[in-house]
Amino acid sequence: MDQNGIMAEAADDLDVVIDAAALWLAAGRHVALATVIETWGSAPRRAGSHLVIRDDGIFEGSVSGGCVEGDVIVQALELIAAGGGFRRLDYGVADAQAWEVGLACGGRISILLQTVDGAHFPPALIERIVDARAQGLPLGLATDLTSGATRENAAPLKEWFFNLYPPRRRLAIVGAVHIAQLLVPMARLAGYETTVIDPRGMFAAAARFDQPVDENWPDEALDRWRPDGGSAVVSLTHDPKLDDPALARALNSPAFYIGALGSRKTHAARLERLGAAGFTDKELARIHGPAGLPIGAAGPAEIAVSILAEMTTVLRSSK
Repeated sequence: MDQNGIMAEAADDLDVVIDAAALWLAAGRHVALATVIETWGSAPRRAGSHLVIRDDGIFEGSVSGGCVEGDVIVQALELIAAGGGFRRLDYGVADAQAWEVGLACGGRISILLQTVDGAHFPPALIERIVDARAQGLPLGLATDLTSGATRENAAPLKEWFFNLYPPRRRLAIVGAVHIAQLLVPMARLAGYETTVIDPRGMFAAAARFDQPVDENWPDEALDRWRPDGGSAVVSLTHDPKLDDPALARALNSPAFYIGALGSRKTHAARLERLGAAGFTDKELARIHGPAGLPIGAAGPAEIAVSILAEMTTVLRSSK
């Protein structure tokens, strides 16, 4: 927990913002939400990114690389003090003022600022986002830019912004090997909840990880873990008895990334076995093997970097 009582470990950007808003609202505080609704050029944050502001100026998240947050927070506090409302804020390079309230990177962004209340961003939607993500489901919210009102399942309007909240990011690693020991903390820093699966007692020793290791067979463990659209599954064992059932379960799920370590020869044999089990070429093409971007990785740490980089590439290319 951080000083505000917010769980920071293994939390992605959206977790931090939404969990902070939920905590503050439960404590009876007034809250405003800033959302990037449009970008041009080299804007540092994507559309849909959030900054949440408490009535005393405490905030979480970001809508730029630090260029405009100060002004957004000031205007958010003004809205809260006025009893609620919304504003559209547009920022770009302002030459002499670029380091005050502008984007020194050269891009432009538009931000919608709303108070979290029934007329603008209803508090119940914060809980809906939390619940949907926990269930592994995406949630779409539409905002009428003329009234500043955000609703679920709203009909498209002439001037509106649609934001899709994805499921929480999760990573299941099959094989409690050396690479897994390095991939776990890297993935957590990138916002993934991690699970390590290995039924081999000597590999699954809890002392090798700072989290419990699931000692069930991979197919049983993944049946309970239930990969969803925010999930990645990576098998690191090189052992068909463990790799194949794990990959079969992953292929039968909506996991956004499936990877398996091993040489090209090993991977070809793996695909042949899974093909004989009934998987089509199209389905087998979802498996990234050997897992990881070809960065010339040498050693467990660099291999872990290459795998996380490939996961990120697939995750972002799907949006």
